[in-house]
Amino acid sequence: MCKIETLMNKAIQSEKDWKLANTEVITVDNISTVYLYGNKIAEVGDTFVTLYDGNHRTATTKSRLNAILRAHGNGEGIYQKRYQWFLSTNNGDVPFVSGFTLN
Repeated sequence: MCKIETLMNKAIQSEKDWKLANTEVITVDNISTVYLYGNKIAEVGDTFVTLYDGNHRTATTKSRLNAILRAHGNGEGIYQKRYQWFLSTNNGDVPFVSGFTLN
């Protein structure tokens, strides 16, 4: 995990607004929203994580989402196969859909 992702996760965990380079965390009412280049890529609450692709399925987006999942998920991860994204969960792998919520 790169330094910016570590700092991003610290901001989410402490529910503090934070911005560095292309990544920003804004927290309102205990829900942290993560933006990459101004596009929403995640919402993290006390009992859920909602993932978005921000209309850009890039390596950076996938890296930020995987960092969020490592810190705030339950063993899930996103990977790419033949140009398609998948979400790996405890119940198996499913095609990634923007707006997917994990409890």
